Amino acid sequence: MPPRKLQRHLVWLESFTAAVEAGSIDAAAEHLGVARSVVSEHIRALEEALADGAALLERGPGRRLQLSARGERLYAGTQTPLHQLDVKRLMDLARVEPTLRLGLNPTLSMSLLGGIAQDAAATDLKLVVGFGGSHELMRQVQTRQQDLVLDFTPLPPHEGVDTDSLLRMSFVVIAGPDSALAREHPSRRSLDVKDLQGQRFVDWLRDDPYGGANSARFAAHGVSVTEVGRVESFLHLYELLRAYKACTIAPDVRPTQPFPPDLHVWPLREQEPQVVEVVALWPSGGLSPAVQAILDGVRRRLNKRR
Repeated sequence: MPPRKLQRHLVWLESFTAAVEAGSIDAAAEHLGVARSVVSEHIRALEEALADGAALLERGPGRRLQLSARGERLYAGTQTPLHQLDVKRLMDLARVEPTLRLGLNPTLSMSLLGGIAQDAAATDLKLVVGFGGSHELMRQVQTRQQDLVLDFTPLPPHEGVDTDSLLRMSFVVIAGPDSALAREHPSRRSLDVKDLQGQRFVDWLRDDPYGGANSARFAAHGVSVTEVGRVESFLHLYELLRAYKACTIAPDVRPTQPFPPDLHVWPLREQEPQVVEVVALWPSGGLSPAVQAILDGVRRRLNKRR
């Protein structure tokens, strides 16, 4: 099978990257085994395609090549796997106006995206938004496809990623308005795991860490519930609690968004209380002023809601 031929823009990018790392056009040409003119033509073609002819490389002290502001953003993006570097992505990297690529857990998108969008628009920051599960979002940070990700703990392995905790949430019991639990304990200030004995229960998917935590709680207390459904996200939870007249144990997300007023909510009393955190993740060494500004806005709003 013949080797796969690189797309034209990736050939240009190879010459650009070689010139940056070698420090000169001549050294890049020697490294790639091509004529000096070929490397120069590739870099010019990249500048025309991505930056309207603006320079990506400039002469520095001792005639050594150095990156322009556009070139710095573009070069940082070359750490991404080749199949993810289409022309549109490269154009975003080489833009003059600042761009922030944001990845969000779907549940958090419902409560945090509005404020983030307002902050970005106020500073003319272009926002490119994507959504995904924890493993997908982590991979995107590690390969520098995202500048910032907001997610829940626990996190997958995260080498090459910096993190910061934005909010700690305890667990609560939530019940539908017509559930047996709501009828039995309408005025209780909090509930124990044993109070759920025999109740209709909506759990999390088995490969979800919160579902595993619920199973461990019930096993430790000798409690048996009737599982009537499973969900992956808060986006699906509330309707099942209403339809099945059931209850669940879940993180207390009220500091990010209120629970629907018709649902009953009690703090969960445990000897060793567990917590879930909302965390920010970004590529190591990649906390840009734009990312910092967005994070400051998220922290401010979360602190105000506590």
